Amino acid sequence: MEKLAKTSVKINDLIARRWSARAFDPNKPVEGWKIVALCEASRWAPSCGAEEPWRFIIWDKFSSEIEYSKAFDVLDEGNKKWARNAPLLIAVIADTRWRSNREATNKWAPFDTGAAAMALYLQAFDLGLYAHPMAGFDATRLRELFQIPEDYEPFAMVAVGYPGNIDNLETSYKERELGERKRRPLGENFFYALWANPLQYQKLIEDNTNV
Repeated sequence: MEKLAKTSVKINDLIARRWSARAFDPNKPVEGWKIVALCEASRWAPSCGAEEPWRFIIWDKFSSEIEYSKAFDVLDEGNKKWARNAPLLIAVIADTRWRSNREATNKWAPFDTGAAAMALYLQAFDLGLYAHPMAGFDATRLRELFQIPEDYEPFAMVAVGYPGNIDNLETSYKERELGERKRRPLGENFFYALWANPLQYQKLIEDNTNV
């Protein structure tokens, strides 16, 4: 199902088309080479000092059912209702310390890990998959079940799979699936030259100015 972003100017087609769907096909596994492609896309994300602080744990329902079930169990009840059909779950984790100095905090790690995760979302969509990140999960339980060291911070769980039948979703989720994609106006979050000075994007477009 297409849910093209409404933008003030044309942007990259993959970015405009990507969205976080909830309807997954429970019977169609993700091919191994596509799992590798997701990892490769994330691997080449930018990172401060080439630290590559991101860590991903991947669970495949079709090949590691026991471990997948444990990972699924850390999701909150709302996410479980629709994520149960996703064949892949992925934990997005950041190494909060520098590789060369484990006593020092890498404050850019969450920023870089987010960039790596976004690369995964885009690569997934390019391969005909949906990738839906979730904040609703028990990070403490995830850490305990999979022995994640204290220096590593879980930030998200991601459901990945092929598009499924939206009629299988509960009514509230189906309505959100069919609803229009929305974002705040550009001038609310994007400033020009000064803090809180809204970006006058319409004027920039008219002036044909490169920003």
